Amino acid sequence: MLTRRSKALLAITIALAIAGISADAMADTQWDKNHPARDQVNDRLHTQNKRIHKQVKTGAMSHRQARRLHQQDVRIRQEERDMASQNDGRINQREQNTLNQQENRISQRIGQ
Repeated sequence: MLTRRSKALLAITIALAIAGISADAMADTQWDKNHPARDQVNDRLHTQNKRIHKQVKTGAMSHRQARRLHQQDVRIRQEERDMASQNDGRINQREQNTLNQQENRISQRIGQ
């Protein structure tokens, strides 16, 4: 029987896995070429997601820590979408830098 927390973690993990699969499927598409800043941000989020999973798998990170980091990544992804929605589907350099700084903070928490 899954607890409420286990169900929430499973749902987040599945959602991020689907997002990761769709990011892989979109590699080197016209969208990537037309939106290089968004592509870079999303690729980095995907990479961080894989790093989090690796840390949990090796026992270097608890599921609780992973859930928190995944939630922060989800917020960054939403912020990227919100920024793009205000600028004809694109983000500018300043917005990309802001998102990258947020990702840097999460990356430091993930470890090696």
